Amino acid sequence: MRIVPFKYKYNMGEEMEMKEKVEKGAMGSTETTTKDKILIFGGTGYIGKYVVKASVSLGHKTYVYARPISEKTSLSKLQLHKEFQSLGVIIVQGELDEHEKLVTVIREVDVVIAALAYPQVLDQFKIIDAIKVAGNIKRFLPSDFGCEEDRVRPLPPFDNFLEKKRRIRRAIEAAGIPYTFVSANCFGAYFVNFLLRPYDQPDHILVYGSGEAKAICTIKVANDPKTCNQVVIYRPQTNVISQLELISLWEQKTGRTFKRVHIAEEDLVKQAKTLPHPENIPISILHCIFVKGETMSFRLNENDVDASKLYSDFQFSTIDQLLDIFLFDPPRPAIAAFE
Repeated sequence: MRIVPFKYKYNMGEEMEMKEKVEKGAMGSTETTTKDKILIFGGTGYIGKYVVKASVSLGHKTYVYARPISEKTSLSKLQLHKEFQSLGVIIVQGELDEHEKLVTVIREVDVVIAALAYPQVLDQFKIIDAIKVAGNIKRFLPSDFGCEEDRVRPLPPFDNFLEKKRRIRRAIEAAGIPYTFVSANCFGAYFVNFLLRPYDQPDHILVYGSGEAKAICTIKVANDPKTCNQVVIYRPQTNVISQLELISLWEQKTGRTFKRVHIAEEDLVKQAKTLPHPENIPISILHCIFVKGETMSFRLNENDVDASKLYSDFQFSTIDQLLDIFLFDPPRPAIAAFE
C-alpha cells in the first residue's frame, strides 16, 4: 500500500488550543515592568498568526515582517493584514534578502520569533546575520515547533529535513544569540486528525507498525525568561498516547468499531527509499513518530525545560477534549507541504 503524502492545511485542535492561549494569556510568564517589543517572521502563516495575537493580548508592542502586498496576495492574507492593523500590530513589508531593512526593524524590538514554513527554514540565516549586526536582541526563537531534532535520528529523508533546522540552531549558538528552542513534538492535533480522519468518516484506520509506540499530542508556544538558552519540550502526560489507544478512545466516543489496517515497518522503510523527494519525507516522519516512537525515546536532561511543569497553571487541551471537538465539528483533512 502506498501512503499518500500530506500537505498542511487545517487543524482544528491546534486552532482551539492557540485561541485558548490568546484568550487566557498563556504564552508564558511575562510579568515585567516594561513589556518587550516582539518581531514575528511568518506572522501571517498558520501558526504565526496565533503567535501575533497572543503577543498583542499580553500587551507587547508587536511587529510583523511580511512579504509586500501585491496583486497575487490572497484575500485571506489581505484580511489578516487588516485584522492585525486593527489590533495595533506594526506590519513591515519586505523580503528576507533586504538586509538593511531587517537590521533596521530588528533594532526596534527586543525579541524575535520565526514561524516560517519548511521551505524558508534556511532563510533564517539572513535573520541571524541581521540580529548579529543589530546587536540588541534579548531572545530569538527560531522556526522549530516540531520534534527534538538534536536527539532523534530518523530515516534519511526526514533526517535531511531536520538537518536544516540543526544548522540554524548551531548558527544561533555560535553567534552567541540568546535563544529558546521549542520542541513541540510534531503538532499533536495535526497527527490525531491525520490518523483518525474524522471529517471523512472512514470505516478503517491505518496503523503504522505495531501501533504501540507513544506520540506526543500538544503544542504550546512559550516565551519566558526561565527558558533562555534552553530547549523547551512539551510532554504533558495526559497527551501521551499510542495509535491503538487513540483508536480505542475514538471508538468509545463514536460508538463505532474501526478496522485496523496495519502498515508494516518494512513497507514504510521501502517507500522512504523509493518515493521521490519530497514525497519520501512524510513517510519518514510517520516511521519516526509512530513506529520508532522517537519523540519519547530520550530523557529530558538538566538543560531541558518541561513546559507542562513550567506552566503548571495552564490547562493543556487533552486528547479526550480534542476528540470531543472532532466528534461534533470534525476538521477537514490535515495536510502538510514540504516544498
